[in-house]
Amino acid sequence: MARKPRIQTPTGMHDILPKDQPYYRKVYDVTDEIARFYGFERIDTPVVENFELYERGTGVSTDIVEKQMFTLKTRGGDNLALRPEFTPGITRSYIEHGMHNLPQPVKLYTYGQLFRYEHPQAGRFRQFSQFDFEVFGEESPAIDAQMIQIFYAILSGLKFKNLIIKINSIGDSQCRPYYRKVLSAFLKSNQHVLCADCRRRMKQNPLRVLDCKEEKCQRIRSQAPQMIDHLNDECKRHFKSVLEFLDETELPYHLDPYLVRGLDYYTKTVFEIFTEKSEDEETGSQSALVGGGRYDSLMKQLGGRDIPGLGAAAGVERIVSEMKERGDVMDVSQPRVFLAQLGDLPKKKSLKLMEELRKADIDVGESLGRDSLRVQLGRANRMRVDLALILGQKEALEGNIVIRTMSTGKQDTVKLEKVAAEIKKRLKRK
Repeated sequence: MARKPRIQTPTGMHDILPKDQPYYRKVYDVTDEIARFYGFERIDTPVVENFELYERGTGVSTDIVEKQMFTLKTRGGDNLALRPEFTPGITRSYIEHGMHNLPQPVKLYTYGQLFRYEHPQAGRFRQFSQFDFEVFGEESPAIDAQMIQIFYAILSGLKFKNLIIKINSIGDSQCRPYYRKVLSAFLKSNQHVLCADCRRRMKQNPLRVLDCKEEKCQRIRSQAPQMIDHLNDECKRHFKSVLEFLDETELPYHLDPYLVRGLDYYTKTVFEIFTEKSEDEETGSQSALVGGGRYDSLMKQLGGRDIPGLGAAAGVERIVSEMKERGDVMDVSQPRVFLAQLGDLPKKKSLKLMEELRKADIDVGESLGRDSLRVQLGRANRMRVDLALILGQKEALEGNIVIRTMSTGKQDTVKLEKVAAEIKKRLKRK
């Protein structure tokens, strides 16, 4: 009889195993700490949204909407999509819940899993995690610089060094149309060199060509006209102020006149943050740890008021991968006490005792499924606990318990009701 094939994770999906959880927890702990300091409040949006949200928000001509969306139709005929990014959903929530009535700016952050149908490779999955920050109702260039500072601080808090900030301005609806004409004319004269995707992008949205990772397209890009030379006065003033704020913070940045980001809603400031090593093994191009920018028209595109916005997000898997590659060891909290029991009555007493120790804030290891004292103390040794609690039949009947100091083997008998206080006293001395 033929063996049934093993069921495994779908292509591009992955398990986050217990051994990797401390890395993710560290990333989210640092994110929470910095979010609190800068006055951001946590928001969680659905993992599934209406497909139209991303068509109107992320952009019909983007790779995300054209190629990478996981879509589904409900029995009731609703067109839905697994969220590929956070910004449209959080913007939708701002509009839907009338957050324009709150004191502005509204600062929100989140983290969780996203879904994109990409070609799986090192550090890139179809199900992946990001942390994301958004600010609504503030047009000051100081907020652009602060957003960059926040993500730089998170990466620094995770001990990343040699960080590189790339920044550009892609103008707004007033000055970008003329630049698109200039860029289109340039690309048309070089279309025979472009890849098939870029020849198509050139007609739909020529700025997408500047985002292509193909080597031949990158060579053409390096000769293309620059948006920064076609900014109107207002966009020039805004970008100049952003750079002045960054100069004041002394963050290391350099201008990348061809940085556009891959989403249609961006206006004015766009930025990415790299490490010196964040290079894509397959294409040889750099892959950003962080990306974001201003999106002053998105709210209106989604049916809300004309309210400016700004946001950025970072890929957690890529960050965790680099943390592991450089040899980071996460401190995992281990119990300093182990509870060993011998027989049915002690096992029953152990359940109640474990709960009492939890309420006393004492972490305890155990092997309730084992009856052998030797096996249980062997596990206590491997866990390197300071104290072992031994509850046998005699102790259970008399309301006592034995405390064994693992380093010396010395044992003392104490009353069960006093064991929590005695443990705390002994651990405090160590």
